Amino acid sequence: MYTYKYPRAALTVDAIVYYYSEKSPHVLLIERGGEPFKNMWALPGGFIEMDETLEHACIRELEEETGLKVDGMQQFRAYDAPKRDPRHRTISVIHSVELPHEEQVTGSDDASNAAWFPIDKLPELGFDHAQILDDFFNAK
Repeated sequence: MYTYKYPRAALTVDAIVYYYSEKSPHVLLIERGGEPFKNMWALPGGFIEMDETLEHACIRELEEETGLKVDGMQQFRAYDAPKRDPRHRTISVIHSVELPHEEQVTGSDDASNAAWFPIDKLPELGFDHAQILDDFFNAK
């Protein structure tokens, strides 16, 4: 176990997985099975493990929470607002992948559900994930 004199931030990854249907993007979201934001929708993601890269952590979390397997992802941006996670100081590095079409997904691990949503009809999202999606699709 590691011990430090000063507090450390936690590092997470979140995945923006999307495809286009009739020129409109659809994004993959998970319904959170636990707190914080239990029963709210969010991007798939989670904490990195000590022996993996950020990209591999994101690929692993995506598969664990949705069953979806991808070969690679592109890093988009880091989000580091001090109070973005009510549990503790958390920094998230966002990754993305565009799919050619909708893939079958299912909620598992700490996600109670997984589903595709048109970007203009998103449910209320936990954390700062609405801002992340807005930033991502406005940057395209």
